[in-house]
Amino acid sequence: MHGPLTGVRVVELAGQGPAPFACAILADFGADVVLIDRSPASGWEPDIPRAYDFYMRNKRSVALDLKSSEGMATAKAMIARADVLVEGYRPGVVERLGLGPEPCLEINPRLVFARMTGWGQDGPYAQEAGHDINYLALTGALHSIGSAELPPPPPLNLVADLGGGGMFLVAGILMALLHARETGQGQVVDCAMLDGVSQLMSAFHAFRQQSSWSGRRQDNIVDGGAHYFGTYATKDGRFVSVGAMEPQFYANLLEALEIDPAQLPDRDDRSNWPFLRQRFAQVFAMRTRAEWEERMKGRDACFAPVLSIDEAWSHPQMQARGTFAEFGGLNYPAPAPRLSTTPGSLRNAAPEPGADTSAVLADWGIELTRKA
Repeated sequence: MHGPLTGVRVVELAGQGPAPFACAILADFGADVVLIDRSPASGWEPDIPRAYDFYMRNKRSVALDLKSSEGMATAKAMIARADVLVEGYRPGVVERLGLGPEPCLEINPRLVFARMTGWGQDGPYAQEAGHDINYLALTGALHSIGSAELPPPPPLNLVADLGGGGMFLVAGILMALLHARETGQGQVVDCAMLDGVSQLMSAFHAFRQQSSWSGRRQDNIVDGGAHYFGTYATKDGRFVSVGAMEPQFYANLLEALEIDPAQLPDRDDRSNWPFLRQRFAQVFAMRTRAEWEERMKGRDACFAPVLSIDEAWSHPQMQARGTFAEFGGLNYPAPAPRLSTTPGSLRNAAPEPGADTSAVLADWGIELTRKA
């Protein structure tokens, strides 16, 4: 038993970004996720060396030429035995291959056919190329992030690719899988980053219509406008974060900063925020990050140091939680979320393309009579 998804078979048409990320989470919790890779014999190589492609962990790889009749026949045999098919291509690509929803659901009526795109399957942008930053831009989210004085910065590719894309794809697959198990009826999961990010922005759409969100960057409660929710430079050129929104936490923060609240203007008046931010910045610049860490311990002031990736691996909180695990000589994020009875696990490093072709086909009861 490797997790609650043990016994679930997933065919993943190899790609990049949110679809592989979502499938890695399914694999962490026991699903038998099989990548259909292109054959290395064709001269193709993955963009990222597999040893460093963490999205490919816990998966197996079958190399097939989907443009050949043999490769297509093998792919269809796999789909007939699968519970889930995941593809992350531009709309129409799998249809042109002959592996669109209609023929696949005809082969396997209980199949969950999961599709991941940026713009969605339809609409005027559907066929446009794009990346995380572009999908984020169209939702109003990118406009809301960053300094008021600078262009909006890309928040890595966390928000659209992985939050609005990969995590919503996982949710959609699990919901459709439950339905298929109860009814024997498969369906299409149409997951678009555009839709997912819009869901993530639900509160801000509400705030805007309530007129409690100004629509300007760095002018609101959680966008760096409020002095009590943001980052500050320390004496040693590093940074700390504060999020003391609630009055009790704000009072604790002021005490740690040795600022007399009676000497400050009303924190709820936005016109006072620039002055208050400057005051906080002056105080934080008086001590190093380490000194602030020590001073803030146990104060309940919604404080944390801003760590680099390298620092995050060894922070005591990460160590205590086991948030990272050494696997194959590398630091991997441990599977999340944590289940008390059927937890996820890191079992297999990312496979080289085609490494598991014979084993997978044997396990799945598929005969390969000719090279595919």
